[in-house]
Formats: sequence, C-alpha cells, structure tokens
Amino acid sequence: VLSMTLSITVGVLALQGAFFEHTKLLKQAATQLQAENEARWVFIEVRTVEQLDRCDALIIPGGESTTVSLVAARSNLLEPLRDFVKYAFAKLGSGDVLTVHRKPTWGTCAGLILLAESANRTKKGGQDLIGGLDVRVNRNYFGRQTESFEADLDLPFLSDAAASKPEPFRGVFIRAPVVEKILVPGSGRQQQQKEEASRNETVIAPSRDHTDGLDAPKPVEVMAILPGRSRRLAEKFEEAELDEEIGDIIAVRQRNVFGTSFHPELTPDARIHGWWLRQVLDAVRSGGSPQAAS
Repeated sequence: VLSMTLSITVGVLALQGAFFEHTKLLKQAATQLQAENEARWVFIEVRTVEQLDRCDALIIPGGESTTVSLVAARSNLLEPLRDFVKYAFAKLGSGDVLTVHRKPTWGTCAGLILLAESANRTKKGGQDLIGGLDVRVNRNYFGRQTESFEADLDLPFLSDAAASKPEPFRGVFIRAPVVEKILVPGSGRQQQQKEEASRNETVIAPSRDHTDGLDAPKPVEVMAILPGRSRRLAEKFEEAELDEEIGDIIAVRQRNVFGTSFHPELTPDARIHGWWLRQVLDAVRSGGSPQAAS
C-alpha cells in the first residue's frame, strides 16, 4: 500500500537580506511539525522565475526593501511575484480566463513594505511594490540603525489548546516599518489608490482591480500591536496617522498574505515559523496544488 504524503515547497526570496536565517528556522519548525502532520517540507532559495514557479508558499525576508525591489525588477521577478501573491491566469476550454490564485506569502520588515499596497517616506519612482496587503506602511518608522531595539511581544495567534496565553515573543526591530493605516478593500479601492498616490513621498502598488469581482473583499486583520510608542513617534512624523489608543500595528494578515514589522528570523524562536507553516498546510489542503509523494 502506497502512503501518499503531501510535498510542499516553501521558497525564501534570496535576492538580499536574511534569507539564510529564515531557511534555518523553517527547517527547525518543520522538524517540530513532523509529529503533527504527514507533509514533507522542501525549502528552497528563490532567485529566478523558475524557482518561484516551484513554490507553494513564499517568504520575503528582511533586508533593504529598495535593493530587493531593484534586483527583483532586473531579474524580471516583479510581475511573477505579483502574480504569485495576487492572481494567475488559467486556460479553460474556450480561452484565457482570469482566476484567483493567491499563494501564502509572508513578509518580514522589508518584506512587509514590499507587500503593502502603499508606502510613504519614499521618493516617487524610488521603489516598486508587490502589493497584496491593503495597508499603508511608514518606512523606517522606528528610526535609524542605531535606534534598533528588542521588545517582548504579546502574540495571541501563537496560543494553542495547551496554553491559554503564549509566552512573550522577543521581537527584533531594525529600521522597522509600521502599519500606519489600514486601507479599505473592495469597491472603494480605485478612489483610495488615487488618494494614496497624491500623498507626498508615497508610492503605491500597481492596480489589480480586475480581480476584485472574483471573490469577496476581505479586511485586514491586526495580528499584533506594540503599545506605548505612538505618541513619541507621532511627534517625530507630522503626517503620521497613528492611533495612540491601540499602539503601533506590527503584524497584519489579509487572505493569504502575512506581514510583520519585526524580524522573527533573527531569534532562535521558531514559533511564528511553525504557526505560518500550519497556515500554509491548511491553504494547500483547501485549494492548493501540491505535489504528491509516495
């Protein structure tokens, strides 16, 4: 009797930044998950379209978002990355039909910037965005390299049946962005994009409005906040639209896309990587196209 095992390939975009560290923690998390499921995990570094095409899910690591964007453009990866995150074409009998084909994608720090639909404190034309998250991010919100810091984070999504409240996660913030504003998905997108594009030092991701009617809009979920810093930083950036009551939004999820301001890959703690791999497994089982290994 042949035992069919899901073979799931997870890529880490390896154009620049902490891709090695992500791969290391992915392997650690996968080892811990072996007892929970029958999936066979394959982790690859992604530098070409051919490597991206092999992936069921993708991580865009922390690094320098402008550099990653530039190298991706020169490598002809920008449009394939947008397709990976947002949609793909499928040929169905009578001709080419546009179908929703979103794959799980996680961006950390610079990766969050690239996955945002809008990013400020950026010169026009200075950066290309991939998009996927209906948010505006404030780049380098926490300051320069010398102002980097660590903080214990309360991450409720890491809780499980065995523990009502997870242990704090030590977050590493290095020239980190923050989610400054949650944008409205769906029918108001075009007007909102015009408003975002008219803002000073703000860039937006290319419009993909023709995919909006294919499935229902889904709002952005706030997955984690960092309290107590908004007031000081609001004084630093006059145009910042911050909610002092809830603190700074440092982790969000929308559909298939997850983003964190901080660097989980720069810690020895693999809990977020394990949590995300479970999300990938659920997505693949519910509608992905993984390889079957016997």
